[in-house]
Amino acid sequence: MMEVPASGQHWSRQFLRRETHPVIQFVKYGIAGGVATGTQVLVFFALSLWVWPAMLADTGIDALLVNWLGVEMVEISPALRQRNFVINNVLAFVLANVVAYGLNVYWVFHPGRHRRHVEMALFFIVSAVSMGIGVQIGVGIMRLFQATTTVAQIGNVLAAVLINFVCRKYFVFKR
Repeated sequence: MMEVPASGQHWSRQFLRRETHPVIQFVKYGIAGGVATGTQVLVFFALSLWVWPAMLADTGIDALLVNWLGVEMVEISPALRQRNFVINNVLAFVLANVVAYGLNVYWVFHPGRHRRHVEMALFFIVSAVSMGIGVQIGVGIMRLFQATTTVAQIGNVLAAVLINFVCRKYFVFKR
């Protein structure tokens, strides 16, 4: 049986409000992050498949995705694939962070620790740092292990999620 939150409100009502128990806040952050990550992943793979090729047409999970979607991939050099990986992530990052900021401000955290423009700048700076670290991890995974783009992207996303939560909770927004 679930315990009634200290505020006296049922957990489902707390889930809809910003003022909530930390466990519910973390779940909400996870959902908001999932939506933003989903946006980032969809944009990244769309660009990697149809705009700036970054997928391996004949290797591992990349090949499964390419074949499942019926996309004809051109053969590209490892250097071009790594460059396109970075470009596609930067573009996907911008759109995903607009989504993430909106969800975090209006649903998860309390804005107001900083003025709105400072808060937004800090949010994007934290995101840019985590993306930079994540993309470098992804490129490193490609170079060191000759991994597929998909495996490199998983490493990128995991690093970014961990860095973003800690920095946003403790430096950008009010707790």
